[in-house]
Amino acid sequence: MEGFFVDLKYSFFKIHRIAKFAFKINCHLSLMIYNQMSELKKIREKQNLTQEELAEKSGLSVRTIQRIEAGTEPKGYTLKTLASTLQITENDLLISDHPIEESMMEVHILEEPARLKENNPTENFTLIKIINLSSLPLCWFPVANFLPPLLIMLISKQKNEIIRQIISLQIILAIIAPVIFMLVVILKLGKESVMVTIITLILANIYIVLRNAYELDKKHNLFYKLNFSVL
Repeated sequence: MEGFFVDLKYSFFKIHRIAKFAFKINCHLSLMIYNQMSELKKIREKQNLTQEELAEKSGLSVRTIQRIEAGTEPKGYTLKTLASTLQITENDLLISDHPIEESMMEVHILEEPARLKENNPTENFTLIKIINLSSLPLCWFPVANFLPPLLIMLISKQKNEIIRQIISLQIILAIIAPVIFMLVVILKLGKESVMVTIITLILANIYIVLRNAYELDKKHNLFYKLNFSVL
């Protein structure tokens, strides 16, 4: 019996590592996509301008703006005009060849949460525990596991940091799960691999929910949480 629990603990550890690795890949891909975005689009959005507004201010056509944002590098008169209109240097509009900084790539799950202030009267930990455990009924359907906690949050009108973290984590898992599943299907690894993947994803989510439930009960905090919130 002792050996069984050792094997079970090891299995949960491996599931945790797989889920963490998949989460990192998803975040890294998102950062890579952002890094390839047109410099013009980044600057335009920072200045809260639409393509039409930028075209009107610069005297260029909307089509020209769209082509540049689609990847065409601006040159000559177009480059000078855009730089002057946006009050930036011409080099700012050229696509950066610099790789994503390592510090940006270090997106990770925080496993050493800081203790919350115990005298904070705004935290309803009974509700927080219910919201956390509400994901369990839909763990078998990972793409919808965030719906129960989200609905409870909206109905109760409670939206503190812990609740946002719980729902954000479930949303990320709901995004990662079908990606991993599709990769297994596309790679044609066989029916057994598909079943193992499904079971692994379900068990990983159950483990995360239960581990967070334990941490909430003992320390009023989450064991698994993100360093950002999608809500």
